[in-house]
Amino acid sequence: MRLLMLGGSGFVGRAIVNEALSRDWDVTLLHRGNRRPPSGATVLQGDRTAPDGLAALGAGEWDLVVDTWSARPSAVRDAADALAKRAGRYVYVSSASVYADPVDHSAAENGVLLLDGSPDDGEVPYPQAKRGGELAVTGAFGADRSLLLRAGLILGPGEDVGRLTWWLDRIARGGPVLAPGPRELPLQYIDTRDLAVWALDAAVRGLSGPYNLVSRPGHATMGELLEACVAATGSDAELRWTDPGRIAAAGIAPWTELPIWAPPGELHEFLYGVETSKAFADGLRCRPVAETVADTWAWLRELGGVSPQRPDRPVLGLTPEAEAAALRG
Repeated sequence: MRLLMLGGSGFVGRAIVNEALSRDWDVTLLHRGNRRPPSGATVLQGDRTAPDGLAALGAGEWDLVVDTWSARPSAVRDAADALAKRAGRYVYVSSASVYADPVDHSAAENGVLLLDGSPDDGEVPYPQAKRGGELAVTGAFGADRSLLLRAGLILGPGEDVGRLTWWLDRIARGGPVLAPGPRELPLQYIDTRDLAVWALDAAVRGLSGPYNLVSRPGHATMGELLEACVAATGSDAELRWTDPGRIAAAGIAPWTELPIWAPPGELHEFLYGVETSKAFADGLRCRPVAETVADTWAWLRELGGVSPQRPDRPVLGLTPEAEAAALRG
């Protein structure tokens, strides 16, 4: 298979490239050169946001294009239009955020979608950017040659957003840790490597259309995740499970100050109630949470313990001062 990866040096893109290389595919990367790309691929340098950003592709042809772009949809439109007659299939890593609020998870992939996303948009909020990207891909490749991966929370080695990595860093420091409860709170996510395996398998099989791509609800709990962090780091951290009401009273924001966590209620249902039967029927497999956590910690240690941070995303996590105050309260 001849794969063109648009990007490929970051979190999800790198996992897809690594998986493709492990299959001995012929892999070409188009990327901006901001980070070192995986070895073993043909590297073409180009900034897709520039007027001539796709020029490096020349007249090349590929069996498959994979795109993880999450900024202005017009960049996806330009790439898809340029490649429509030179590539067999286009896989776009989208997001479950493309569903309109309030989300009816029971409708699965047939849920109501955002109406304010366009393939011609410039800089727009993340949900509209992903919906515009979907429309750009299907507009150029048609529904039969487009595969839309509506991912949820993505974790695993290579993460540069600061969710699981923040928890690992915090727990590695040890001592009393504010653990947001309840301990049995169900989580739903996908390891980036499992996403990569399924995406390439699905493309080879010729699957098309939208897929909610995330684990089944309750694949892990908040307790299992944080206890796996303690086990992986080998620290003396003491998880102090704290009631959501007490956390709210302390003014601590879910999801951002306590990454991954959302208290029971509307936000939790939106994030962790996605219907994924279609993807599992078509072969999705998700590894245990302990494996994802341990492998992410091993990767962080290889980096010297310094967690990478995407410059276009806010820094997540609770300050030590706010944590101490909440634990005292």
